[in-house]
Amino acid sequence: MVKGDCALFPCFRSKKSATIDEDLDPVLLISGIAGSILNAKDNRTGIETRLWVRILLANMEFKKKALSIYNPKTGYTESLNKNIQVVVPQDDYGLYAIDILDPSWLIKCLHVKDVYHFHDMIEMLVGCGYKKGTTLFGYGYDFRQSNRIDKAMDGLKDKLSTAYKSSGGRKVNIITHSMGGLLVLCFLSLHHEVFAKYVNKWICIACPFQGAPGCINDSLLTGLQFVYGFQSCFFVSRWAMHQLLVECPSIYEMLPNPDFKWKKQPEIQVWRKQTENKEDSSAILESYGPTESVLVFEEALRNNELNYGGNSVALPFNFAILRWAIKTRQILNNAQLPDGVSFYNIFGTSFDTPFDVCYGSETSPIEQMSEICHSMPLYSYVDGDGSVPSESAKADGLPAVARVGVGAGHRGLLSDKTVFQLIQEWLGVIDKSKHHSKTSRVIDECFTQNIAT
Repeated sequence: MVKGDCALFPCFRSKKSATIDEDLDPVLLISGIAGSILNAKDNRTGIETRLWVRILLANMEFKKKALSIYNPKTGYTESLNKNIQVVVPQDDYGLYAIDILDPSWLIKCLHVKDVYHFHDMIEMLVGCGYKKGTTLFGYGYDFRQSNRIDKAMDGLKDKLSTAYKSSGGRKVNIITHSMGGLLVLCFLSLHHEVFAKYVNKWICIACPFQGAPGCINDSLLTGLQFVYGFQSCFFVSRWAMHQLLVECPSIYEMLPNPDFKWKKQPEIQVWRKQTENKEDSSAILESYGPTESVLVFEEALRNNELNYGGNSVALPFNFAILRWAIKTRQILNNAQLPDGVSFYNIFGTSFDTPFDVCYGSETSPIEQMSEICHSMPLYSYVDGDGSVPSESAKADGLPAVARVGVGAGHRGLLSDKTVFQLIQEWLGVIDKSKHHSKTSRVIDECFTQNIAT
C-alpha cells in the first residue's frame, strides 16, 4: 500500500504547506472583469450550478442563464431567466471564486492554464507564510454589474472588516487585477473613511484607469472571444458574449475616458460606402473619437435583438447605462488616497495592445452601420499588456510609491515571477517554499518618487 499522495494522479496531490507567519498583515486579492466564478442559483430549488467559467456545455448554459437586461430603476443588470439568481461562491474565504475559474477535476488534471486565475499568486502567498482565513482572503463579485453598485461596495466593506478582525486588528494590504482596480477606486471615492480605517497598502495590477479603448469599443460592437479554433467549440460564443456585454454597466465604465489627455485620441474608424449604387464601390474612411463613438454604437446596435424563450428582446446601445457610467467616471476622478496608505502600480508592457479599431475596408466598405456587428475588427496597436494600453494603466492619478512596467500579458501578470518579486518586496515577505530565478524584463518608472500622469 502506497502512503501519501497518489503518484498516478498528480492533479490531486496536496501542496506542502509553508510555515505560517502569525505577524503578517492580511492580504485581500480582488479580481477583475470575468475573473470570478459565477453560479446560477435556482430560486425554486436553491440549487447552484457553475455558470462562469465552465468548459462543458458552456454556450448553452450561458445563453439560458447568464443573458441579462439592465434595470434603470435599480442600476442592476438582471437575468432574463426570472428563476435564476447569479451569485458568487464564498468558499475558502473568498479565494475559491478567483483561484481556478473552472475547478472541475478534468480541467485540473489537464492543467488548462487559461482558467488558472489567481491560483499561482495564492500559492506564492501561502508559501510566504500567509494563512487562508486569517491573513489571506479573496473577493470575487458579479463583474456584469457596475463597479460602484451598492452590493459590490457593501461586499468589499464586509470583506475588509473580516480581514481586519481575523488578523487581530491589522490593516489590510489589497492586491487588485484589471477592473478590480476600478472597483477599489470607486470604494476609495465613496467610502474614503472606511478605506482609511482598514487599508495599509494597495498594489494595483493592469488596471484600465482611463479605459481600454480597442478592446472595449469592439466588445460593444462585435462581442468578445476568449479562445479560437477548435477550442472555441467548448466555450461561450462571441455572439452570446456580445449580447451580454451590451447590457453590462462594467463594460461602459471601461470605455476610453474622453477627458483624459491621450497622446493620440483613440478612434473607431469605419470605411463607409459613399453611394447606394451597387456598381459604385467608392468608400471614405470616417473616424470617431471617444465622444463621437456613441453615434457608431447607436447606429450599429439600433436593431440589435435576441430571441429568448420564444420572445424577441431588443438590445440597442443602452443610453441609461451610458449616463450611469458617466457618473461613475466622475466618482473615479474624485478619488483621493488617504494619508498613510501606500499605493503601487504594476502595468503590462511589450505586448501589442488594441487601440484604434477599424471596420470594413476600402475595397469592401460598410454600407449599413448594422453590418459592423457582423464584421471582424482591424486594430491599430500601442504598447501594453495585450488588453490595456500602458498609457491608461499607469495614469492612475494617485501619489504612487512606485509605478513599474513588466513585460507580460494581461492575465500573465498574475503568475509572472517579476510581479511576484515586486509584491514580496513591497509586502516585506519572502517565499519560503521556493526561489525564483528567471525574471521578466522590467521597466521601473519610479520606486521612490511620484510621476505626473
